[in-house]
Amino acid sequence: MNTNVDICGVKLKNPVMTASGTFGSGREFSELTDINKIGAVVVKGVAAVSWQGNPPPRIAEVYGGMLNSVGLQNPGVDHFIEEDIPFLRQYDTKIVVNVCGHTIDQYREVVKRLKGQDIDLLELNISCPNVDEGGMAFGTDPVMVERVVSEVKKEADRPLIVKLSPNVTDITATAKAAVSGGADALSLINTLTGMKIDVHRRAPVLYRKIGGMSGPAVKPIALRMVYEVCKCVDVPVIGMGGISNGEDALEFIMAGATAVAIGTASFVNPNAAVDTVRGIEEYMSRYGIEDISELRGIIE
Repeated sequence: MNTNVDICGVKLKNPVMTASGTFGSGREFSELTDINKIGAVVVKGVAAVSWQGNPPPRIAEVYGGMLNSVGLQNPGVDHFIEEDIPFLRQYDTKIVVNVCGHTIDQYREVVKRLKGQDIDLLELNISCPNVDEGGMAFGTDPVMVERVVSEVKKEADRPLIVKLSPNVTDITATAKAAVSGGADALSLINTLTGMKIDVHRRAPVLYRKIGGMSGPAVKPIALRMVYEVCKCVDVPVIGMGGISNGEDALEFIMAGATAVAIGTASFVNPNAAVDTVRGIEEYMSRYGIEDISELRGIIE
């Protein structure tokens, strides 16, 4: 049975990754799950300098998932290079670095600092607010998507995955723009925007009022977007959004995804990624599937 997948020349032992922002740098989960069994660890967003994130409360449970407005809190790229890469290299897994920034120059600076480092793939988070354009996310305007991807790609010495925002009218337009700008692969979806109000306090639950929604409730939307994107571009796609087990993951693979990422489910079950790997293997064994590629994109 072969579960290996190839993302831009990088071979993963299986198609299961962790979603950025839900697994830290792996330290938080290393005593709770076997990182060696995961195809790749996608680390929390890494910025040029440390970010403090948003004030609390910044997490809220909602029906079918959760809202977060953590604000990409992280200690910065220098800390990541010195502390997190050596830690992750203890494990038999690939390292994907999620890059965040509020300006194109900030994105470029992170990617420059990562040149020559012992990592496998880069993931560009274009859902960050673009401070040069009034705070609108980079990823909501196809023209800006193509521009930022093109500029960051000039500095990259590893394949560049671009993580798409679902908060757009047409996900295929931004997907095509990212590929036109030089994206080697795409990942989607990032969180949907949502809100929760405490009717007893008569106030929003989150300090920033609006946050990103993730979890099982977003899966049908994520699956539809992955299906549409896989039909319109010819680069590997990493699907995510509400995946909790092997069958969820297989839906995305059948829709065309090369790999999948587990996010919110890890907060409920720290072994969710490993359990998903096992679930895929059990399915393949049950139905006599010799190679995971036999299932990819079978939904026309």
